[in-house]
Amino acid sequence: MMPIMHLQPANSFFEKATKALTSCISLTIFMGCGGPLVGVTVVDERTALENQVLGTYQELNQEVMLVASVRYIDPKGKLKQTAELPPGKKEVVRALQRISFNKDDLNRFKALGLVGENMEGGVSPLSPEKVVDSDKAFLDNLLKEENEDRVVVMNRVVETNETLTPQDLPKVHKMFAALNRDKASKGEWIQLETQRWVQKESTK
Repeated sequence: MMPIMHLQPANSFFEKATKALTSCISLTIFMGCGGPLVGVTVVDERTALENQVLGTYQELNQEVMLVASVRYIDPKGKLKQTAELPPGKKEVVRALQRISFNKDDLNRFKALGLVGENMEGGVSPLSPEKVVDSDKAFLDNLLKEENEDRVVVMNRVVETNETLTPQDLPKVHKMFAALNRDKASKGEWIQLETQRWVQKESTK
């Protein structure tokens, strides 16, 4: 009898992205976690970029965990006070926290076909005429916040990698977009690198 494994759901976009990217590293990256990453050209440069971004994700994740409490236990078992974060780190931590907070609302609009993952690593409104009046202002603000927060995260990835420069930011945007397309749920709208919008056919 096969043992039953209980998987805990990721609590934020950041954690889901980290897990998805981790599972795609090495050879599995060529198969995109069971299927090719939509619109991704597999080259040595792209693989190196993904590894660099993954390292940054892990560092940011640790910072978010530390910010969740004013105290933490260091590797030697001693209780430590969490140091005040510098402005750059504080900004990205707040962005990740807001992404997590907005996740359920964003997923609801995606499921309705009103929001899709675009080719720049952000989210775009779809079929605005189908949005009920009571949701219009809320959706506009939600998309504004989500895109602002994702830009903060992507900029931070570049800023904290010595091998990356501002000129690499478009590559980081495309990598985020490919990752978001890959982890999109079946039926959600995604924009390919050809600029064409399609509905995700499979989660594989």
